[in-house]
Amino acid sequence: MPNANCLTLGIDHLGLSVRDLAQSVDFFVNCLGWQEFGGNSNYPSIYVTDGISKLTLWQTKSNTPKQFDRHQNVGLHHVALKLATEADLNIVYDRLKNWPRVKVEFAPELSGQGPKIHFMINEPSGNRIEFSFDPR
Repeated sequence: MPNANCLTLGIDHLGLSVRDLAQSVDFFVNCLGWQEFGGNSNYPSIYVTDGISKLTLWQTKSNTPKQFDRHQNVGLHHVALKLATEADLNIVYDRLKNWPRVKVEFAPELSGQGPKIHFMINEPSGNRIEFSFDPR
């Protein structure tokens, strides 16, 4: 619901630090079907989109980056991506559950009392992603 006092228009893009840029791009492009739309070779990054949402993926500069802990650190808890149908949610789950270096946190289930259905994974670089379908 728009707020007359608010001048922002939503999230333009979300930037994620990734441990392995190539593996994370492969996940978004080849597993989820997103497209590349840019990047920055000076600070290795690749930008991807599903046609609505945009993510910028940034290679960490450490050979031993510290994994983010949502319980101990301030920052990104997870990214939530929505799907149009429950069938689409299940197709995405089936496509990514055995993808290299993807860790499934939990399979599709009701969110709380429902009717929203969701599942949670960590993409190859460890970023936590929720996929959800809400029939409301």
